[in-house]
Amino acid sequence: MQTHAELASMVSERAHRLTGAAQDYDPLLDMIGNARFVLLGEASHGTHDFYRERAQITQRLIQEKGFTAVAVEADWPDAWRTNRYVRHLSGDAFAIEALADFRRFPRWMWRNTDVVEFLDWLRAYNDALEPGAAKAGFYGLDLYSLHSSMDAVLRFLEVVDPKAAKQARERYSCFDRFGEDTQVYGFLTGSGATRSCEEEVVAQLLELQRRASDYLQRDGRVTAEEVFNAEQNARLVKNAEEYYRAMFLRDVSTWNLRDRHMAETLDALVAHLDRPGAPAKIVVWAHNSHLGDARATEMGWRRGELNLGQLVRERYGRDAFLVGFTTHHGTVTAAREWDAPAERKNVRPALDDSYEALFHATGLGRFLLGLRDKPTAEALREARLERAIGVIYRPDTERASHYFKAQLPEQFDSVLHFDVTRAVEPLERTSQWEKRELPETYPFGV
Repeated sequence: MQTHAELASMVSERAHRLTGAAQDYDPLLDMIGNARFVLLGEASHGTHDFYRERAQITQRLIQEKGFTAVAVEADWPDAWRTNRYVRHLSGDAFAIEALADFRRFPRWMWRNTDVVEFLDWLRAYNDALEPGAAKAGFYGLDLYSLHSSMDAVLRFLEVVDPKAAKQARERYSCFDRFGEDTQVYGFLTGSGATRSCEEEVVAQLLELQRRASDYLQRDGRVTAEEVFNAEQNARLVKNAEEYYRAMFLRDVSTWNLRDRHMAETLDALVAHLDRPGAPAKIVVWAHNSHLGDARATEMGWRRGELNLGQLVRERYGRDAFLVGFTTHHGTVTAAREWDAPAERKNVRPALDDSYEALFHATGLGRFLLGLRDKPTAEALREARLERAIGVIYRPDTERASHYFKAQLPEQFDSVLHFDVTRAVEPLERTSQWEKRELPETYPFGV
């Protein structure tokens, strides 16, 4: 077995150092080859470097390899507004306006300066295309938007089929007695205290799917995009109802329900975008925990959890290329607890027995490492700790809250390491974020 120093030396020899040059990601694009699905992760939901580098890679995939969609860990109706903006189909004049529907916690995850910059680039790219060329879109994969998705279905039907809208409103009124709090719905229905709305949401989805072709054959007022959006929102309502109902059931994994929904949404997007002779090519942005194959992590080994990366690999095989992101230390935008304000928090140096600490020991700073290479894969296959920071960061319980065991070469096809990273900048910069945490060494050093 190789020592820590020997492994660090091996990684250093095989890694491609990132210098900020335009050619930095040439090796990555070579590894990706003709893959149709490139899944770009992140080790936190609040790191500027992950957002920026993901955007740069995505821009090259769109420009050089013909990718026409970016699917992200965001709610479908919120992202649909940004999709219309980047394709010049909405009245929004600026990206900040197009992001206005991202109102729920954590707003900084999508309402940040890096996302604004990428959306403006994507709109400019689409505007410069030749007439008739396929424009690149921006879509959401998540399922939390139960009420806004119901509203979207009703708005669509009110325009194209008022009678069907009335019936849909009656079905969705099943949720009225629970108010806007989806957890109240989940508790009361999951515990058996009251009847669920499962029958109604399933019926509404099936009805909309059955009549979709009729709507398209009408007088031209309805586009395929509008029908697709309505159908996806109805599907989301059905899956979200199941998700919230399962929140208080011990024998049902809401994680699995959520990631299956994301995979189902991705498949629907593929079917919508596929063209004869031009199959859909999609970039996915989500957390490492969703995109790295769960079968190579404690998620799968101990908890029986699956994830989007696993499902995409199972369905598309070598057409999928999974990229993980790691960091050793720096700052991150995160909250102390759910629904708390965004803070700019210090990220502690990685634990000694982690992949991040191993990469730090190379001294390279920022690098790309391919994991399909057999010697590299064999050397790194022994399970190590890997850090995951979501929207909440609790450094005082970091080992328990933010680390899990993984086999990196089985989890990803490539990894990007950024040794020192900084927090993403929210569009709404609170006083808590502006003041930043003091370093742990204060007042004795920095």
